[in-house]
Amino acid sequence: MSHGPALAQDAGTGRRTHSVGVSRRTGWVMVLTGIVGWLASFQLTVDDWRLLKNPDYRPPCNISPVVSCGSVMSSPQGSLFGFPNMLLGLGAFAAVAALGVTVLSGARLPRWLWLALAGGSLAGVVFVHWLIGQSLYELHKVCPYCAVIWVVTIALFWYVALHCLDRGLLPVLRGVPAVVQDTHWMLLGAWYGVIALLVLTRFWPYWSSLL
Repeated sequence: MSHGPALAQDAGTGRRTHSVGVSRRTGWVMVLTGIVGWLASFQLTVDDWRLLKNPDYRPPCNISPVVSCGSVMSSPQGSLFGFPNMLLGLGAFAAVAALGVTVLSGARLPRWLWLALAGGSLAGVVFVHWLIGQSLYELHKVCPYCAVIWVVTIALFWYVALHCLDRGLLPVLRGVPAVVQDTHWMLLGAWYGVIALLVLTRFWPYWSSLL
């Protein structure tokens, strides 16, 4: 009988420790993805502005016939909403980084803000996958800075979603097994692996010519 309260307290402490660990992990992911995503968006914005001023400008990311960003930025897909896509990234990634710092400082974000972040990152990851399809099968290019944004957007969505699951903020997904939390990095690696395989196979003649 004397061990009951102690065990309950230990279990509760373990749960709190786990939640704090998930929060800090999520905070760091938000800060890092926010900073890296913002820098990539900023570089794309600068190059796009220079390209508008001088059509003969050659962005430094124009490395080869396949690895290039100039034609991607000037394409209709590069301004899907009537303005350059990278402007969305400048605002969104700055907000994500700021919220990540807030989380790392120990502040508790309200439920609605986490849900808004989860919804926004979901929209971002859907948009990113549409852009991946457009880049590979319509534009036939891989934009290096865009690829960086693909990577950080997927990571942001993945870990924000895991945080929301851990805190029970997504009731419809409460049946997701705990193994997803335990193998989060392997699942994310597999996600990236599928995209890398698509890029590799789509431009295999070009990659093989470099060997």
